[in-house]
Amino acid sequence: MRPIVTVVVFWYTGTMRASNKSSPKAWVVSVDMGYGHQRPAHSLHHLAAGGSVVVANAYPGIPARDRLIWDKSQSFYEFISRFKNIPLVGEWAFSVYDRFQAIPQFYPRRDLSKPNVQLTQIYRLIKRRQWGRHLITQLAREPRPLIATFFAIAFMADEFSYPGEIYCLVTDTDISRTWVPLRPTASRINYFAPNYRVVERLKRYGVSGDRIFLTGFPLPPANTGSLSLGTLRRDVAYRLVNLDPQRLYQSRYNDIITKYLQVKQLPRRGNHPLTLMFSVGGAGAQREIGATIVSSLKREITDGRIRLVLIAGIHNSLSTYFRDCVRHCGLSKTLGRGVEIVFARSKEAYFDAFNRALRTTDILWTKPSELSFYCALGIPIVLAPPIGSQEVFNRTWLRTVGAAASQNPPEYTNEWLFDWVESGWLAEAAMQGFVEAPKFGTHNIEKIIQKKPTEARKVQMVLQY
Repeated sequence: MRPIVTVVVFWYTGTMRASNKSSPKAWVVSVDMGYGHQRPAHSLHHLAAGGSVVVANAYPGIPARDRLIWDKSQSFYEFISRFKNIPLVGEWAFSVYDRFQAIPQFYPRRDLSKPNVQLTQIYRLIKRRQWGRHLITQLAREPRPLIATFFAIAFMADEFSYPGEIYCLVTDTDISRTWVPLRPTASRINYFAPNYRVVERLKRYGVSGDRIFLTGFPLPPANTGSLSLGTLRRDVAYRLVNLDPQRLYQSRYNDIITKYLQVKQLPRRGNHPLTLMFSVGGAGAQREIGATIVSSLKREITDGRIRLVLIAGIHNSLSTYFRDCVRHCGLSKTLGRGVEIVFARSKEAYFDAFNRALRTTDILWTKPSELSFYCALGIPIVLAPPIGSQEVFNRTWLRTVGAAASQNPPEYTNEWLFDWVESGWLAEAAMQGFVEAPKFGTHNIEKIIQKKPTEARKVQMVLQY
């Protein structure tokens, strides 16, 4: 009979004191494979030693053999993500690939600790080819808490006996068996879980409850502000003004608005025009949806009824693609006003620009990636089709929270999107995300690594949203 396990829970309310000015320092380690693992790492860069996130597949001095393994993995992922759009054969090829990383159904409750094929392949590379030993050896020269946003990095640290505490930060609302080591009961890896489902999933995979910390997903401090969430509450208040022009939602749920935003009443008018952001994945998948949105909203953009932000990330080719779309639709004169394209030369600069743009974004249109957690910023999400098993589960979580809805035909965006605004539904979705989704992940993680491991595991706090 397995022993009963408990989950150590960390959360904060806005009434608690902020942490000491001298933040603890950790090795924050990510991987350059899309944005999903680097985005949460960027939110923790203030905790990183030297103020920099370590990129496991691109750090100075990485051995050629290690870089080759990483490069092959990244190239294949980007290829298969783009290949999915090829009619007939693309969908089939991606479904075969996705089976290897599929998340099993949660019910009925059962033991899911048996390793899958993908996990055994990862460990074969770590053990036989010493994948990652050089990285862990370098970090071990100055032992600190190690926070990995990609599971393979945590496995490397565990396998090569990293002397400090090892934390694996989960970046989706549900996860496959690949996130947990071959022998979970013998592992030293701790987990930062973004929600309850991940906590339960980790236990099904064999992780001991005293190694699971329910923290929430780390959101950008620039968007949340201090523990009082003053910055975020202000942004949500102005967003609701834009999303509920007829004040239908406000008239019905004013008590909820004033309670959670801590205001007597909403501003009379917004501090920015109604703004829609479209964000594609790091591999540039689904860019055609963005082109269709530009075409559909041409008149509304010209008339100043809506502002469109297109996210190109660090891909110059995608930035050029969007510029060509804007020019083709006769909207070149609106660039910088009615239409903005967010593009940067580095991931760090891109994340900063993205976070700034989010503050005056009213609606986020994206596939259900790690950005699903950003509904906690009080931004309603329009869902593009999911890519991969984990995104299907992210979509389910968002719908359960009530913060998102699947896209209608993009070519008719100019019709259905404004119907959603006029009805007040998007304002309701914004508040649902703000109230129901976790917002204090960054603060919670900082608090945990300040503690000694034994002290951290003794702390029990009441869960607050």
